[in-house]
Amino acid sequence: MSGRSFQGLKEQAESAAKDAANSLGQATQDSVNQITDASQKAIDKAAKMAQDGVEKATGQAAEAVSGFGKKCGFKK
Repeated sequence: MSGRSFQGLKEQAESAAKDAANSLGQATQDSVNQITDASQKAIDKAAKMAQDGVEKATGQAAEAVSGFGKKCGFKK
């Protein structure tokens, strides 16, 4: 095999390896992006649920204090 043919094959192999590495890198990045998006959505949902719970508990506490005040004659 001549030196030129070998060099051509070597360049093709290197190019194919680079393309494969780039494809793998892009697939990895896409996966990381999907995981990050899913994680952020889960965090947002958990924060919303916690906020809703705090608001509900605050409302219940306010009602309890109001009811206690009415029972004690502080409010009419």
